[in-house]
Amino acid sequence: MHVPDHFLDDPTSATTAVVSLAAVGYAAYRAREDLTPRRVALTAATTGFVFAVQMLNYPVASGTSGHLMGGALAAALVGPWLGVLSVTLVLLVQALVFADGGLTALGTNVLLMAVVGTLVGWAATRGVLRLTRGRGAAGAAGVGALVSVPASAAVFAGLFAVGGTVPVPVGELVGQMLSVHVLVGLGEALITAGVVGLVLAVAPGVAAIEGPARSAANGALVPDAVASPGAAVSPGATSLAAAPVGAVRRAVLALGSGALLAAVVVSSFAAATPDGLEATAESVGFADAARDHAFAGMPLADYGEVGGIFVGVAGLVGVALVVALTAGLLTAGLRATARRRTATAPAA
Repeated sequence: MHVPDHFLDDPTSATTAVVSLAAVGYAAYRAREDLTPRRVALTAATTGFVFAVQMLNYPVASGTSGHLMGGALAAALVGPWLGVLSVTLVLLVQALVFADGGLTALGTNVLLMAVVGTLVGWAATRGVLRLTRGRGAAGAAGVGALVSVPASAAVFAGLFAVGGTVPVPVGELVGQMLSVHVLVGLGEALITAGVVGLVLAVAPGVAAIEGPARSAANGALVPDAVASPGAAVSPGATSLAAAPVGAVRRAVLALGSGALLAAVVVSSFAAATPDGLEATAESVGFADAARDHAFAGMPLADYGEVGGIFVGVAGLVGVALVVALTAGLLTAGLRATARRRTATAPAA
């Protein structure tokens, strides 16, 4: 669901950019207190995996495909706040290096996929865990993923109804966006549930979803990281801090191996049909409103197709970039937090 430039008018795009900047800034503020080297490593691996699997378009209907958004998956693995940051960094690299998603639409894409997708997915996941008393964490994450995709699609439809550059029948737009993205959400749910289930199996105690699952199983009210701004610790922080180093390494290895397999090998077999947003734009009549990306002529644009670069090589470059960017930024945040704590600690 990468929105190109000029689907939305300038005031709407500017508004989404401001909202996204505020949301990402708040996520960074909430995530900083419980950053540890283990969480940095897990978040970097999660970011690389989300980037790689977003390259894999899968068919959802005749002539239409979908791809992972990744917000619910990232939240289940590293918590909602680091999840927002993880997906944001994926979108940033996609827009600046691979010409995927417009530059003026970057704020819109962050809002739709990194903010709405992650936080709605996490809220739905937690709701399912409450209903099931903590049982079936992987399935709960899958339900969160299923809900997150049409929720993001509905937000886009609302934005286009307010600030679309082409007049379209709003009812038809909403109907098309929701119908196709429910199907896309089914694929998102299967991928998310499968990956979360794998991490829970090979690295118990690592995934953020395990904290709310244990609380729900014990009948306790789960502190809501989204609704309670005063909470000092993100979900899963305690469980990850207590997890054996070997478990964290296994989780990072599993996610890293999956990212490399997806980006280097499986990406060659991705569906070439339009994704849900592109198909809707063609059907409803606003596809021609899109403007060419400013970086459309760069060698890695369209994942190497413009420069004649094998898609697997482009995918490998992308995974390396997002992992390095995530690890670098979070490590800098970790060090800044440590310095601040040292500076404010009372003298012995």
